[in-house]
Amino acid sequence: MKRSVRLAAALLALMTAAACAAARLERLLDPDSRDFLSKVRYIITREERRMFRNLPAAARPAFVNDFWTKRDPDPSTEENEFKIQYFQRLEEANFLFNEGRGSEPGWLQDRGRIYILLGQPDERQQFPRGMTFYDIPTEIWLYGWFPIVFRDPNWNGNYRLEADSAIQLAEIMKTQLAWKPEVKAQAGILEFKTELRVEAKGKALLRVLVPYRKIWFKDEEGTLTAVLTIKAEALDAKDVRLWETTTEKPLRFTPEELTKIGRGKIAIEIPLSLPAGKSVLEVTLTNSGDGAKISKRVPVKN
Repeated sequence: MKRSVRLAAALLALMTAAACAAARLERLLDPDSRDFLSKVRYIITREERRMFRNLPAAARPAFVNDFWTKRDPDPSTEENEFKIQYFQRLEEANFLFNEGRGSEPGWLQDRGRIYILLGQPDERQQFPRGMTFYDIPTEIWLYGWFPIVFRDPNWNGNYRLEADSAIQLAEIMKTQLAWKPEVKAQAGILEFKTELRVEAKGKALLRVLVPYRKIWFKDEEGTLTAVLTIKAEALDAKDVRLWETTTEKPLRFTPEELTKIGRGKIAIEIPLSLPAGKSVLEVTLTNSGDGAKISKRVPVKN
């Protein structure tokens, strides 16, 4: 019993620490974005949350639409049944668990969280004066044979989940994960333009222009990072490689800095030595963070 309680406490502590770190970044978001992250807190994956925080404001509405589309159980219908059920449960949780005096809204309480994730229990046993004479208010929810216990140690209507066993907590977490689809980093969103200025004696300057909003950034303890790798290859008419060069461009921003330049472009300049005659320059851009890769060919007459 003690070991189970310690395990549950450790898991909850880790979850709390992670939430605090994310909260510092999310305070910088606009009100609509903060509201979205708050409402979907029980079903959004950690990777999705990082993606959303790193997006410029103009790209977030499209992300929200894609977020719900991924969870639509039947895309052939006009309605998204999952989204409807989720917000319906949220409203029901607010209505059912609002007896607390100055406590959190019902959907943010432990009972609200479990109600949203698992739905209405098969049976709800309520003991507002406790199960014994000296006990505290208790609720037992039954989902089939599986019991979940909530207790109100402060007698204020804000019941807390009582993790009686590690198995109980594991089952709850398993259910949460079932509502979270496997979401991979959005590889392939890269985009770039090229400018090639050919000078005398085979010398040239290649400029690769990449919109910041098309770059997926990795969140490293509040700092947004990415490494862009550009490989330029000169090919002859038979696609035989004449030479190649590779350039890496590390990027590092705070969320505030990226928000300010989110609609801008980064220009990466690469000096080249071109072979005589006609050739093709193949330029490949890769983001090491999510593996996104895109290539373009530029005809060259030297």
